Amino acid sequence: MTIPLIQAMLNGNRRALARIISQVENDGPEARALLAELYPRTGQAHIVGITGAPGTGKSTLVNALAQLYRQQETPPKVGIIAVDPTSPFSGGALLGDRVRMQNMAGDRGVFIRSMATRGSLGGLARTTADVAMVLDAAGFSRILVETVGVGQAEVDIANMAHTTIVVEAPGLGDEIQAIKAGVLEIADIFAVNKADRDGVNRTVMALEMMLGSGMQVVSHHGRVMKVDTAAQTPAWRPPIVKTIALRHDGVSDLLQAIEQHRSYLWQAGQWQRREAERLRHVLLHVVQDEIMARFRRHVSEEQFQHVVAELLARRIDPYTAAEQLIDAVPQQR
Repeated sequence: MTIPLIQAMLNGNRRALARIISQVENDGPEARALLAELYPRTGQAHIVGITGAPGTGKSTLVNALAQLYRQQETPPKVGIIAVDPTSPFSGGALLGDRVRMQNMAGDRGVFIRSMATRGSLGGLARTTADVAMVLDAAGFSRILVETVGVGQAEVDIANMAHTTIVVEAPGLGDEIQAIKAGVLEIADIFAVNKADRDGVNRTVMALEMMLGSGMQVVSHHGRVMKVDTAAQTPAWRPPIVKTIALRHDGVSDLLQAIEQHRSYLWQAGQWQRREAERLRHVLLHVVQDEIMARFRRHVSEEQFQHVVAELLARRIDPYTAAEQLIDAVPQQR
């Protein structure tokens, strides 16, 4: 039996959609029942992650992409998840990204949700994948997920997106801001935004050199993936697209690259494999959260602090301490 709130969402009620997302974000009492009901309706959306260092213009680029999607002859519904820093006062999202996307507020084919990281690392909030699931079930066939912009540690997006765009910009103090870390390796597409700035050609050249030094055999997210030999599809080489998001210059080329990557995944037989990897990551996160929740229910703060005191006095080592705390959690059958 369909939950009334879900039926309202499926009928196009945006307030119902917002309420479901709020319950999922807050892990409310009905959240799991809602997600269980929605899950069979998912699996249709193309999830596109947009990541990169602060100042590269990710929000403006997301805004431009969404507008261009909606201008197509048969416009897809576009969901936008903008992961913002957490307010130190309310614990909520600072909403900076959502403010910059207000020009799409009147388009009922676009739904924008700002999420606070709430202490999560890796550039995403804990429930980002769940919110994407809700939007997928609600019929949004393109879901753009903009990460918080913390820079080099921000690689979690590659585990939940089908296509990952790494946004670079010239003049940020490095030819490539992320070259010192693994962010470049997760890219399916590079967008060099603010291409009207001095140094854009140096940034593009640095990216091309990096691709030429060993990534030409990489087909997806920094990992060599087997391609269906019958299809004879060549490995995916991340394209480099220059954009000026404020003027919408190059945005159509970027959208074309996104759609080409989507087609590549299907033609090379990689879509299902990528979806399996994505769901495996989601499942691991759920398992970790469940284990921690069980741990918090059965291990009191006093017990935990006692073990910390034992560690401080060097009467016990961290591994033995962990075993003691885990043993305090009853096994469920």
